[in-house]
Amino acid sequence: MHITRYTDYSLRVLIYLAIHQEQLATISEIANSYDISKNHLMKIVQQLNQQGYLLATRGKNGGIKLNRPAEQINIGQLVREIEDKNKLVECFGTDNQCVITPSCQLKNIFAEAQENFFSTLDAYTLSDLVGPKQQGKLAGLLAIKVI
Repeated sequence: MHITRYTDYSLRVLIYLAIHQEQLATISEIANSYDISKNHLMKIVQQLNQQGYLLATRGKNGGIKLNRPAEQINIGQLVREIEDKNKLVECFGTDNQCVITPSCQLKNIFAEAQENFFSTLDAYTLSDLVGPKQQGKLAGLLAIKVI
């Protein structure tokens, strides 16, 4: 299985905001903490906002924060929503050109493996990623002042 950088960064944004708690954070702060592109994060934040994961406030004192408690953000659901366009193998897509598709069992095996992958992710929420043991360490690594 392969998770795109887009999904990886989406998870990082949510982790940052879960640690930052109810405080507003800026895209610049998040980009600086992870040493990643602010421009790339802008697209990600926009999508996470549209999907209801974030609450974005515009303006001089604006910023972003989680739109719901970390316990209510399921990792499997998030990854499915973001990775939906990425097909594991060619025969999962509509532009399938593989000549053995009608008799090939590989598609079924990969579909089962992918579903098991997502089932594992479904067992976790954002709060599992930033639990009490990890929160202090993550806050230190990301230079977040937890109030």
